[in-house]
Amino acid sequence: MNTQWKSHIRELRKSKRFTQSDLAKKVGITRQSLSAIENERTVPSLRVALKLSSFFETNVNELFTLKTSER
Repeated sequence: MNTQWKSHIRELRKSKRFTQSDLAKKVGITRQSLSAIENERTVPSLRVALKLSSFFETNVNELFTLKTSER
């Protein structure tokens, strides 16, 4: 079974006209970490996911889409 996920952080960040650096500072992570999350190279910790959802005033399910497929 292969689990894939999609991050919607970049779209939300751009809609609020924030740079990666601005958003990273707001949630207490590095710009590089935010970039890795946006580009789906790393899965954020629960703490970071909750901080992002709080910042965007939405729930975690709106930030990330989880897809599971059979291989």
